[in-house]
Amino acid sequence: MAKSEVNCKVALVTGASKRIGNGIARKFHEEGYNIVLHYNMSSKDALSLAEELNKKRANSCFPIQFDLGNFNKYENFKDQLGEDWRNINVLINNASTFYPTNFTDSNEDNWDDLININLKCPFFLSQLFYQELKDNNGSIINIVDIHSLKPLKDFPIYSIAKSGLNMLTRSLAIELGPEIRVNGVSPGPILWPEVKEYENTHQEIIDSTALKRQGDISDIANLCFYLQSKGVYITGQVINVDGGRSLGL
Repeated sequence: MAKSEVNCKVALVTGASKRIGNGIARKFHEEGYNIVLHYNMSSKDALSLAEELNKKRANSCFPIQFDLGNFNKYENFKDQLGEDWRNINVLINNASTFYPTNFTDSNEDNWDDLININLKCPFFLSQLFYQELKDNNGSIINIVDIHSLKPLKDFPIYSIAKSGLNMLTRSLAIELGPEIRVNGVSPGPILWPEVKEYENTHQEIIDSTALKRQGDISDIANLCFYLQSKGVYITGQVINVDGGRSLGL
């Protein structure tokens, strides 16, 4: 698919078919960016969003299916984008796996899945697109979690993975500067996880915030766009968007 000429800037958003990734993709598209819309299993949602965005602006969204756990095929992922779409200005590492892992019952498959998608993947995607981001004075935005600093009970492996992503954000800011800025956004109670064990805690979590209300996907998307477009002297920061939830953790 040829790229739209309206705006040559390109945002690659992983896990962009639903939830926060969907909102981020919509925001960047609204602001004139072309979108590489990555998805894995959610093909119906991804293709529907891509069709919607391409109707708004022709050839402005490139949907691509890829299992980010296939690290030995990352070059194939990049090759599928072709010359028109691989020249990205911002990489938004949003794709995530999230589920409870009881300490006594957890196994290596749980470990590998949660660590690989939440931590290993952002590192190697950043490496994969390093040259393009450097040439474009681009940026990397990692979607972290407020529990990257204080663990979530019953989610030890997930918490470890997001803690690593927090440190990866800070480490890459040093490694990739001055050409590439690297920041993180840590959502609090924005969307509820699709985990049954979590359902009874929703109101308790809202009550624990300083603002006493749930946030919105737009709160995350707006900050991501600010960090890319306006926050040109911000790097190595992980910013909580949690209504003050982390103050009481």
